[in-house]
Amino acid sequence: QVQLVESGGRLVQAGGSLRLSCAASGLTFSTYAVGWFRQAPGKEREFVAAMSWTGGNTYYADSVKGRFTISRDNAKNTVYLQMNSLKPEDTAVYYCAADRTPPITVPTRANVYDYWGQGTQVTVSS
Repeated sequence: QVQLVESGGRLVQAGGSLRLSCAASGLTFSTYAVGWFRQAPGKEREFVAAMSWTGGNTYYADSVKGRFTISRDNAKNTVYLQMNSLKPEDTAVYYCAADRTPPITVPTRANVYDYWGQGTQVTVSS
């Protein structure tokens, strides 16, 4: 059984930093692209960041470019999202996802991902 479990979300002040983690089990993690998405109340789920199998390719939403960094540790079956210079508009439930794709692919569409976590709440106060 595949499981993705996010952690690290909490209340933080604007300008602060958080690191989200997503621990994977039940799959050969090193052969999956990974992504982070978020969903704010009343809004659709949106792409945040993604990384290929090898970690050599990444892609970010314009809204987080330069502030967020995605990384992975295949030995720990874990993907991270380092979030700096947080803004109130970053408030959302953050989800990690895994997708079995060709090695260099960086998927950005939610509907191509095979597995999802349950989400972790990030709240940024002004």
